[in-house]
Amino acid sequence: MKKQPECLAPLMRAGISCDDADALRRIAMTLHRWHEKECGIESGGVERDEATGKTYWYSSYSDTRTPCPDLETPSLKHLDAVMARYPTLDYYVQGDPRGAALYVLRPGDVPEGEDTGSYYSRGLAVYQ
Repeated sequence: MKKQPECLAPLMRAGISCDDADALRRIAMTLHRWHEKECGIESGGVERDEATGKTYWYSSYSDTRTPCPDLETPSLKHLDAVMARYPTLDYYVQGDPRGAALYVLRPGDVPEGEDTGSYYSRGLAVYQ
């Protein structure tokens, strides 16, 4: 029997179904990899054309831009769809690839009127 990733149990205790918790984990892994690519890896990085919204891989070796799949937008749409089933919960996407990409926020994790970006780490980290 395969061991469940440790981030799933806290999500399920917060009322998220096992299937949705696993979906959140997969979304978080995709976003984490995307954030790594935005910061630059393998002598290049992913870039989004602000005018068109299209994504490109920039290679510093050849100084070229090549179209590449946008993995961020569909992941965020899937995240919105999953979290819509849990109206008392919220989420925060943290773009620094040195940490978890996704946090699920419970009521009280962020003090009333405060900036979520300052308190997101009180939430439930979703990771591999």
